[in-house]
Amino acid sequence: MNTDTIEVKNLVLRGNHGVFAEETRDGQEFEFDLKVTIDASAAAKDDDYSKTVCYGRLCDIVAEVSDEPVQLVETLGQRIADQVLAEFAMARDVAVTIRKPAAPIDARFDHVGATIRRVRTYAFALSLGSNVGEKATNLKLAQTLLATSKDVEISKASRHFITQPWGNEDQDLFLNACLIGTTTLEPHELLNLCKSIELQIGRVPGERWGPRLIDIDILTFGDDRITTSELSLPHPEILNRVFVLKPLADIAPDLVIDGVSVAEALIRLEEADPSQKVEPVSD
Repeated sequence: MNTDTIEVKNLVLRGNHGVFAEETRDGQEFEFDLKVTIDASAAAKDDDYSKTVCYGRLCDIVAEVSDEPVQLVETLGQRIADQVLAEFAMARDVAVTIRKPAAPIDARFDHVGATIRRVRTYAFALSLGSNVGEKATNLKLAQTLLATSKDVEISKASRHFITQPWGNEDQDLFLNACLIGTTTLEPHELLNLCKSIELQIGRVPGERWGPRLIDIDILTFGDDRITTSELSLPHPEILNRVFVLKPLADIAPDLVIDGVSVAEALIRLEEADPSQKVEPVSD
């Protein structure tokens, strides 16, 4: 993923921000710097203004947000950053620096101020499976490696479920689990992280639907719909696999995929084929 920046430097606007009465009454000048991180490759390739972040609109956002007085420049910076992320889907993070050259402080200084940085996060759901070696250990290690990545936060982990093998039935039973959380990574970056963790644990290439030490699949990534040679989102088989829906329903029953909640999809599958047994591991 390319990391390009769009910047506005030293935008000067008058505002009535501050803690003291004279600041909100009389106002003063504030200086703003904005730095927005994007992937500008598509905009540059197509020479397309609509695929990048507009400098003029950034200035307008600062002016609009600054129109409402606040006590703290930290509050002002956060509101500006939040608005930039809300308006520009391609913005991965935004840093807002606010300088206050005329702050009413009895000291000699160039300026006071603050820099607020906000990073866009994406919700995800993952499926984990193992049917080789110490299955529970493999799942726990995968979860630990994901959770300790600086770019991933795991919010919920399902119980482990004993499941029937899929596709190739001539193999050992699987142990499956699901995780949900947030990440600052883009979809293909998260995929690369999952594949690198599989390799760390010791997975080697094998037959499709065959035995595996560990398998980590991305099920959903926010509301994104992606179809590439490496990744399809939402995962095209979620609603057809009890071994995915059962652990996912354990932690996110209300998650909606293609207009159907996980809980509802699970009920439909179990009613259609009661033979698909998926049982949680007893404590």
